[in-house]
Amino acid sequence: MEQKFDENTTYKNIKAADLAGHERIFEGCQFINCDLSYANLSHFTFINCVMDTCNLSLVKITDTGLQSVDFKDCKITGVNFGESSNFSLEVSFTKCVLDYTVWHKKKLKGVVFNECSFEEADFSETDFTNAVFEKCNLNRTIFNRTILKGVDMRTAYNFNIDPENNTITKAKFSADALSGLLIKYNLVIE
Repeated sequence: MEQKFDENTTYKNIKAADLAGHERIFEGCQFINCDLSYANLSHFTFINCVMDTCNLSLVKITDTGLQSVDFKDCKITGVNFGESSNFSLEVSFTKCVLDYTVWHKKKLKGVVFNECSFEEADFSETDFTNAVFEKCNLNRTIFNRTILKGVDMRTAYNFNIDPENNTITKAKFSADALSGLLIKYNLVIE
């Protein structure tokens, strides 16, 4: 398949079909108010890009490069980030809906999630060392052998993390949210 290179371009209001037909590399590009839902972005590479107010629900990102990509006010439901490329993976998310996403075995050290929703997301075996979950809803999110060393979850809420099944050394939690670490013990905390 032919590969196309796009640099320092702003895309507004484009649809998934507008990206079909090529494996592409986007560098320094902005995507604003785009509906890329159901797009196959496999083998694409995004370098120093911004996704602003985009719908990326159910996109396929097998071996997709996400190198310094900022997502702002995006809907990204049902995406398997576990299939994306590990090479130079660096992302940040602000006010995004990330419900039903899968992050299996990703190394996301220092990633910042600001005011995001993770309803029923799967963080199994993911490395979130020194990550920040600022005002994030983690309702029914799966934490299974997840590395949370030094993670900042002081303002995160609705989480259920088993300290015996996850690494939480030096993680930061608010006193009000400690029940999310004790739920498996069926305690009454008042």
